[in-house]
Amino acid sequence: MLKLSQFKLKRLDTFLLQRFLPVLAMTFCICMFIVMMQFLWRFIEDLVGKGLSFRVIAELFWYAALTMVPTALPLAILLASLMTFGNLGEKFELTAIKSAGISLYRIMAPLIILMVMIAIGAFFFQNDVLPVAQTKMYTLIFSMKQKSPEVEIPERSFYDQVPGMNLYVDRKNQQTGVLHGMIIYDAGRGMDNARIILADSGKIAFTEDKSHLFLHLFKGELFENFNSSTGVQTRGYMPFRRESFNEKKVFIAFDANFNRIDEQGIRSQYVGMNISQLSEAIDSLQEQVDSIGREYGEEMKETPLVGVPYYQNVFRGGQMVKEPQRAVHPKQKIDIDSVFNAPNPGMAKSYLTGAQAKIKQRRAEYEFKSLALTEHKKLMRRHDIEMQRKFTLSLACLIFFFIGAPLGAIIKKGGIGTPLVISVFLFVIYFIFDNMGYKFARDGKLAVWEGIWLSSMVMLPLGIFFTYKAVGDSSVFDFDAYKRFFHRVLGISDRRYVKMKEIVLEPVVPAELAAEVKAFLTSMDERAQRMRHRFVLRRWFSSTCTHAQEEQFDDMVNHLSYSSDKRIISLLNRLPMVPNRRNVSSVLATCRQILNILEPAKVEAEAAPDDNNSETIDATDSAVADSKNNDNNEH
Repeated sequence: MLKLSQFKLKRLDTFLLQRFLPVLAMTFCICMFIVMMQFLWRFIEDLVGKGLSFRVIAELFWYAALTMVPTALPLAILLASLMTFGNLGEKFELTAIKSAGISLYRIMAPLIILMVMIAIGAFFFQNDVLPVAQTKMYTLIFSMKQKSPEVEIPERSFYDQVPGMNLYVDRKNQQTGVLHGMIIYDAGRGMDNARIILADSGKIAFTEDKSHLFLHLFKGELFENFNSSTGVQTRGYMPFRRESFNEKKVFIAFDANFNRIDEQGIRSQYVGMNISQLSEAIDSLQEQVDSIGREYGEEMKETPLVGVPYYQNVFRGGQMVKEPQRAVHPKQKIDIDSVFNAPNPGMAKSYLTGAQAKIKQRRAEYEFKSLALTEHKKLMRRHDIEMQRKFTLSLACLIFFFIGAPLGAIIKKGGIGTPLVISVFLFVIYFIFDNMGYKFARDGKLAVWEGIWLSSMVMLPLGIFFTYKAVGDSSVFDFDAYKRFFHRVLGISDRRYVKMKEIVLEPVVPAELAAEVKAFLTSMDERAQRMRHRFVLRRWFSSTCTHAQEEQFDDMVNHLSYSSDKRIISLLNRLPMVPNRRNVSSVLATCRQILNILEPAKVEAEAAPDDNNSETIDATDSAVADSKNNDNNEH
């Protein structure tokens, strides 16, 4: 029996969840606000001036918010993980946890479990909730686009949003709503029955059922064309009627109500389907494509080419059947140019014209059939894209967590400034590759799974890299390390700067320096002999010298820097920091020049009498004593 205590969270897990969950909720709200502003900017023209009720607008924004969750959730997870681990690193809490012997994997364990739960929930959201939300949202958007706008007539310009009418207002009183200097041109009943109304002032309102526009006009005239009952005009003139009025009421048919269209049309599209429905639709479309292809193939077989049909009619079993006939092999090559040998040029031209017409007809037929197949395949790809996207959100949540959490542990910057910049940069890269993959998959330039998973395939190695670096406490933003790496790969080395020593307490011995240079040259020659017998690839990826040889090289240069010979100091400045494949030849040449300088000096030192050495030692001791006395005097 499992005890309840076994399921209790440890104090560290509770601490991390308490730090992460509020930040995740805050970042999710911020991201939802940003994407909703994008949605509002996109559909603002369909909402303004329609007189929509608050309930309809709130319903639209609710369903739009649900459809924006796949965009906002990965960005929120990335930003929250960056901020959480950045705050832990900035306050040295992460360092304290690691000092207790707890690895980064163990620190991330409760959040990884949380991310797995969020990923599972995201999948069910994509499969069950999102199709319903998209159906509702697009139904509302299409209904709003079909709704007639509210009558908001501007001053000194013609307003044509009322069907069949043009309204002009010279001046409006904003407080009373009275319109002055009105001109109404009504052509709703046709040009033969058009009418013009001039009014000094008036008001516009809707009836209670909002099915008619009500015009209450004062002090004006009405001009109206009309046809006689016989439809005969007199001497080419159109009869008209003139009417003066002090007050007049006009009703115009104008539906201002919001009528919601049927959802079934959108529910049957790919945006309103779950995985099982999408799978059935894809199978049905594939069957249609195959049947159309077979039908077109049979039609092409039955169409005779060069007058030779593919099938032949055979009477068998009491009925006529079609059978493929044997391949026809002409005894002589068909001479197409023989058409020009017609009895007269007119007949030859008629032959060419007829052949050209048949070719154009066949081409038009094949293009139409190809277009039909292309549309079916495009629709099938759209269904497949929608089904693949049911899974991408879950993986994106996991990938962005494994990018944000290790990166926050590396940069150790809390707050919202630096994490926000990094998150936006990474999400822009993800968004670009996601849109590019979607368009390539939609247009058939890439397979559907390649296009839809392109963004995930790009971001996954980045998450693995950051996690690896964070676990090993490696510095990702150590540009000197990258510089050294690329210098090593490209064979570029920094130059040394060696300056001649002003005071040398222990003069160097040329014999010892020469022996040290010889030992380095011998070691490098032996290394070159061993490298010569290796395979080409092993030789390329192997370093020029071992770590021990690099230390030997540094010690040699350090000892040579104490020399009093300016020539040796000058040659030392030619040496790189580290010998590599590209500079090893120049390093060996420089070392041999130094050895040539040291060999005569060695011989002169051995030939010199011992008295000179004792004098040099005495002079050195006296110089040291004088320097000590000067130091004591200064103190």
